[in-house]
Amino acid sequence: MKTADAEPRILNKLRAGGYKLTPQRRAVVRALATSDRHMTPAQVHTATREERDDVGLVTVYRTIRMLAELGTVCEISTDAHQRSYLLRRPPEHHHHLVCSSCGYVVDFVSSDVERLQNRLARETGFRIDGHIVEFVGCCARCRNSAL
Repeated sequence: MKTADAEPRILNKLRAGGYKLTPQRRAVVRALATSDRHMTPAQVHTATREERDDVGLVTVYRTIRMLAELGTVCEISTDAHQRSYLLRRPPEHHHHLVCSSCGYVVDFVSSDVERLQNRLARETGFRIDGHIVEFVGCCARCRNSAL
């Protein structure tokens, strides 16, 4: 889905969920919709402050929580203390490589994972509604700096 399509789609979901579309929430959605990478709440906050100086960090957290409840953001735990978020852009489905040292996240698409899901459904009789794949390891930059 195009970035231009993501923002109105998300705002419509918020409205349909009974949430008010305040200028601050719109700014949070816009920051996420225009990003092609996972962002921490602090990064979202910084991005929104470029547009509006009245967006508080609490508003960012609350808006992200609302978006998570509506299933519109993908959440990644990069370590025990930090989470990052990316808007889901249907029909795109992606997976993650997460660096356990620095929290760097790489998105990837793999038809092999999709084939595995289909095979497991056939073999087990499960109706699989979705999956989450995260590979955790050490990125090249962290490995090279450890040398």
